[in-house]
Amino acid sequence: MSHPHPELGPPPPLADGGLRVTPLGGLGEIGRNMTVFEYGGRLLIVDCGVLFPEEEQPGIDLILPDFSSIRNRLDDIEGIVLTHGHEDHIGGVPFLLREKPDIPLIGSKLTLALIEAKLQEHRIRPYTLEVSEGNRERIGPFDCEFVAVNHSIPDALAVAIRTPAGMVVHTGDFKMDQLPLDNRLTDLHAFARLSEEGIDLLLSDSTNAEVPGFTPHERDISNVLRQVFAGARKRVIVASFASHVHRIQQILDAAHEYGRRVAFVGRSMVRNMGIARDLGYLKVPPGLVVDVKTLDDLPDSEVVLVCTGSQGEPMAALSRMANRDHQIRIVQGDTVILASSLIPGNENAVYRVINGLTRWGANVVHKGNAKVHVSGHASAGELLYFYNICRPKNLMPVHGEWRHLRANAELGALTGVPHDRIVIAEDGVVVDLVEGKAKIAGKVQAGYVYVDGLSVGDVGEPALKDRKILGDEGIISVFLVVDSSTGKITGGPHIQARGSGIEDSAFADVIPRITETLERSAQDGVVEPHQLQQLVRRTLGKWVSDTYRRRPMILPVVVEV
Repeated sequence: MSHPHPELGPPPPLADGGLRVTPLGGLGEIGRNMTVFEYGGRLLIVDCGVLFPEEEQPGIDLILPDFSSIRNRLDDIEGIVLTHGHEDHIGGVPFLLREKPDIPLIGSKLTLALIEAKLQEHRIRPYTLEVSEGNRERIGPFDCEFVAVNHSIPDALAVAIRTPAGMVVHTGDFKMDQLPLDNRLTDLHAFARLSEEGIDLLLSDSTNAEVPGFTPHERDISNVLRQVFAGARKRVIVASFASHVHRIQQILDAAHEYGRRVAFVGRSMVRNMGIARDLGYLKVPPGLVVDVKTLDDLPDSEVVLVCTGSQGEPMAALSRMANRDHQIRIVQGDTVILASSLIPGNENAVYRVINGLTRWGANVVHKGNAKVHVSGHASAGELLYFYNICRPKNLMPVHGEWRHLRANAELGALTGVPHDRIVIAEDGVVVDLVEGKAKIAGKVQAGYVYVDGLSVGDVGEPALKDRKILGDEGIISVFLVVDSSTGKITGGPHIQARGSGIEDSAFADVIPRITETLERSAQDGVVEPHQLQQLVRRTLGKWVSDTYRRRPMILPVVVEV
């Protein structure tokens, strides 16, 4: 079982007739999925998603894959295949198309509709090729066949990529729900046919590889939702991903059954559900969905609100409701349903929202106390079944944290994939398929690229470290005036603290130390402002650390006269 080494260097040139696979996101993390395939000097990208920030990344809106390894090769890209319409698979597309707007996008009808709406906000009109299961398209040197897979969004696809180097199958996100709401099954017959031809490398979804058994059916949630609706006395507020069409369909069905009207809240939710309805993926009885502005005319017992914020995102509608920062005010007796899983790393944010909602009197129904969510990913039993059908010659687990990737690799080994044919990689690790054998060839840059407002890539780890210090420890500013020729203090020092928990009056104890330090430096002929700032920072920092055991950011300003 091969795995990356931290000292891997850049990969050598790709061997003639070989296929190169470079994951730029989605390995070692849940999100930011992006894989680059190279054959004969041409590139094919599968997915281009985003990762949502965690608490230690303050002020960040989104995290993108690092495009630096392909930035000088944008003209070599034949297209971007999008397996489905979730943000962690399509959210990065606008940022890549900003660099080259004419890269073709290949995907199913719903997937392309969702990305086209997103690109419209960026004023980009993409070149698109709509495909569906069973289609086979030649995209440069890549012969791509698309296979239906079941997921928590309609129209998801796996892709089989044929080149002279062999056949690679990328599953995208999938599960094997045998009773899907849209009756669209994962096409095991197609995978069996591909297996007969010979799958040289399988890239397989790892998200639920640690979960034993089989993922429950999506329709199992319906009865639980009916029970919640039957017992709700006032408004029902449902938080879900803005692209979870199947889950929203069940909410609409329950609302219709119990005589309630539904309003969508939040721009992405309104946009995506409008697209799904227009394309026929969301079945909406006449008069069921109303504008949120009309809800004041209805009794609370006839109202359902569907919004975003199931992951505790600070700016999403549900978080703002919990913080009393939204036009919709939670009142005693409201029922709130969090109809989603907890993405790893979001637990604290979600429970903070649950506590806030409960504080205002809401009855909060979530995965922890009711079966209001089932996963969109195959569990271990399904993966074993899948590998026995596919019989891949080489296996590369994708889409998951390290524990998921390793668990998936072990499942592959149990079904007979040789250990030396299982590649556990991470973002940036290059895997070459040459003469039927997949092996690690090197590593390219694949770090986080942060989106902060309109800025893309300008904020780095040092800035995030400064933000965390400011948030945790506060800031102390020191202002003083020195003689430019002698270095002696002629004004100050004046010290102010913000967010440090230290009263300004307390700095009277350290001002003599700063003065004494600068007087000694003046005698030694130190007059350069930057050097004086460093002396002030060290002296004040040591005093704060010794006195308060704190390490705030210290900002000295030295003005010469």
